[in-house]
Amino acid sequence: MSKARPTLRTVCVYCGSGAGQNPAFAEAARALGKTLATAGVGLVYGGGDLGLMGIVARAVLAHGGHVTGIIPGFLSAREHMLIEAQELIVVDDMHQRKHLMFERSDAFVALPGGIGTLEEFVEQLTWTQLGRHKKPIVLANIDGFWDPLLELFDKMTGQGFIRSGFELKMTVAESVGDILPAIERALEVTPSAAEAQAEAEIAAKF
Repeated sequence: MSKARPTLRTVCVYCGSGAGQNPAFAEAARALGKTLATAGVGLVYGGGDLGLMGIVARAVLAHGGHVTGIIPGFLSAREHMLIEAQELIVVDDMHQRKHLMFERSDAFVALPGGIGTLEEFVEQLTWTQLGRHKKPIVLANIDGFWDPLLELFDKMTGQGFIRSGFELKMTVAESVGDILPAIERALEVTPSAAEAQAEAEIAAKF
């Protein structure tokens, strides 16, 4: 019996609340929003209307896609909460935001951004290292933005801090056009939710 591949319904996009100084970043955010909407894949993101966050969300909306924004109440004014989103969830704190973003998403993409983007992205990598999930993770290395981070990961590996058996489970995409194909390829080898639950129940018996 063939295994059922997980369905790609939503993608969580981490990105900056600023647009950055390179126009390529805004172009990528806009292109990714269009790509998601055209493919019928919903966007899950941080709920703001500023910077790359706002650009990707508005691009999804402009092309008929669905947007779920999740934002802490204390950031609703600072990040200009996007009231046009079909689903807007206001939570109490950052922990709730990240937890809901995880639950609502089938895959994760990191566009260029700042400390918050980096923190959210690395948290997902950590969870995969610890075996807490197997959802695809894509680092969108637009115009080489994440090159220094990739060099740091290489250094961590060379110094033995990222050890065998704990390799980083992610894909690096150099362009927006590579993102969805990378997710689809990862889903081909990702167990369905039912299979993952069955495996967990079997493991719990031993």
